[in-house]
Amino acid sequence: MTTKEKVYKYAFIVLSDSRSGGEKKDKCKDALLDSMDKDYKMEYFNIIPDDKEKIVDELKKLVDKNIPLILTSGGTGFSKRDNTPEATRELIEKNAPGISEAIRFYSKEITPMWALSRAVSGIAKNSLIINLPGSPKAVSEAINAIRPFLGHGLDILKGDFTDHD
Repeated sequence: MTTKEKVYKYAFIVLSDSRSGGEKKDKCKDALLDSMDKDYKMEYFNIIPDDKEKIVDELKKLVDKNIPLILTSGGTGFSKRDNTPEATRELIEKNAPGISEAIRFYSKEITPMWALSRAVSGIAKNSLIINLPGSPKAVSEAINAIRPFLGHGLDILKGDFTDHD
């Protein structure tokens, strides 16, 4: 008897003025694809500017489509145009701080800049939104930090899990 493999669908949004305008080439998408397990399938990708209203609209569109996992990259630092956490907070109904804390904790062993991340994570309707850093290297590191528990969290979110006594 064969068991059906789980495939987790996700969306990925890169938030960058320079990349959305074509001034710089995005490398975060490739870094993410290289870091994700075969159990994850990118269903949607977009690059948009660091504009809070555009970010809220994009996230809302994906939440309304019931995309189980929405990953963002960029806009989590200290610059005036970094609006990703604020836009994310407008939509999330339940905070999931442990996810962002796990990413920061993992990053602490790699860079002293870990403490400058303002990234947040949380649940909006049936979607888990996770803010990732804006560099390709940091995207890969963040996925490494959350990979051990991400699938289980998504299973719980969609009500498809078993007890682990």
